[in-house]
Amino acid sequence: MPETTAAQLPPQLPTQVAPPEVALSDLGPYAVLGVDVVAVPVLPAGDAADDAEPGTGPVLGPGAAELCEQLGLDLLAILELEEATGAAGEVTRVPVPLGGPDNADLRWVLLVGVGQQRPVDLRRAGAALARTVRNREAVATSVPAVAGPEGLAAGLEAFVVGLVLGSFGFRWSGQEPDQRPVRRVVLSDVEDAEENRAVLARALAVAGAGWQSRLLATVPSNLKNPAWLAAQAVEVAARSGLEVEVWDEQRLAAEGCGGILGVGQASASPPRLIRLDYTPPRATKKTPTVVLVGKGITFDTGGLSIKPAEGMATMKRDMTGGAVVIATMAALREVGCPVRVVGLVAAAENAVSGSAMRPGDVVRHYGGRTSEVTNTDAEGRLVMADALAYGVAELAPAAIVDVATLTGAMKVALGLRTGGFFADDEALAGHIAAAGEASGETLWRMPLADVYEERIASEVADADNAGGGPGAITAALFLRHFTGDVPWAHLDVASVGDSPVDVHEWSAGPTGFGARALLSWLGSEDPLAGVGS
Repeated sequence: MPETTAAQLPPQLPTQVAPPEVALSDLGPYAVLGVDVVAVPVLPAGDAADDAEPGTGPVLGPGAAELCEQLGLDLLAILELEEATGAAGEVTRVPVPLGGPDNADLRWVLLVGVGQQRPVDLRRAGAALARTVRNREAVATSVPAVAGPEGLAAGLEAFVVGLVLGSFGFRWSGQEPDQRPVRRVVLSDVEDAEENRAVLARALAVAGAGWQSRLLATVPSNLKNPAWLAAQAVEVAARSGLEVEVWDEQRLAAEGCGGILGVGQASASPPRLIRLDYTPPRATKKTPTVVLVGKGITFDTGGLSIKPAEGMATMKRDMTGGAVVIATMAALREVGCPVRVVGLVAAAENAVSGSAMRPGDVVRHYGGRTSEVTNTDAEGRLVMADALAYGVAELAPAAIVDVATLTGAMKVALGLRTGGFFADDEALAGHIAAAGEASGETLWRMPLADVYEERIASEVADADNAGGGPGAITAALFLRHFTGDVPWAHLDVASVGDSPVDVHEWSAGPTGFGARALLSWLGSEDPLAGVGS
């Protein structure tokens, strides 16, 4: 038999950096020993604090007065010298080269702006702190304590999410990473009580989902094919207590999933449909089900309607919707989701070969509806149609929500910082919009304008897969035909699929946008309140 060369072996993902460990402490930041960084909050002029009269300039928050006394530093004078304002995410560095009297390890004091102390401000403060303390061993910070007892839960969660996601990094190199997240963070001046530990656990789960969706979206496609993505889902299920099932190409054919098969038929890596099931601890037969559907195109060349080279540069992240569904499913138990959730990921590689789907082909979806393929680069809606139709027909959901980097038109409409969504149920739309705002993954509702239904009409099939402009709306109208009478929301996150630069909690590259918003919704007390009524 011929020998297998190293070049023929499948690549192996190198070990990646890990998020920081986070703990609570009743102590002030000045009293936490063994840390090399202490960080305290800075409030803008006019905000109340113990350390200065309101309106005279930036003021210092919890733990700062004791730190000034302990180290013999005038931190307010340093803020004035540096012209600091206390804006969210602003960081002023103060070296302490000789350490402190009780902590010889101390090397830096950081003064971190918290703006108006809203969750969005504390999230940005956490991310800014994370980037400043890369490669450090341990940090003690009282920044989340500035939220006060009434706002502590929301402020603590936001700060931790920013801290973790601001630490994100990905590297595939023969060398060690240049920058690693700080290893340990102690949240000081926060009582180590059961209720706060529960908030911290939820925050770490939400942040972990954002991290995981971002990681999956960042993995190069020479490793990340549909089978690999399915294997990741199987691992997630084992860790998270989920049920899992994977359809291979033979089962997809037997089930009539012509959209997934058609998109994946040109690739050497066959397509998959992944199903993950979450059941809450006290579920009964009356517990309703939510279905999540994610687009899992592990690489998108555009097929025979091929993209230009620059259009393919980011297409390893065209499975962001699938990554979001997998990461969300993994965290449902930790956020206390009270409903059943089934996650479906339609995974395929849209490649070019002699067996590729052609413009003019007609595919038959699960349940029998047909689509004329006039543009093979409008492939995401074809694979999602099968998953949506299956979910509606087989799972009797109370609501169905899909997530996809679907249309470039959404980027034209909303830019790079806001995702778009469509919904045919007012209560569900309200839940999604509120969850996006609360989580920091802002979503703007777009219109399901029936006047454009004629654009997706076909003379030879039930619909044309590429109805043209307005592209985001015609794509949503195409998908709506597969949702039956089930309340439905469609998240088109193509606008926010990539971040061009590091900004706040976002790292440059694939964002994994959507997991935090879905967890904010599904982790609420009643995610389906008013839906379908």
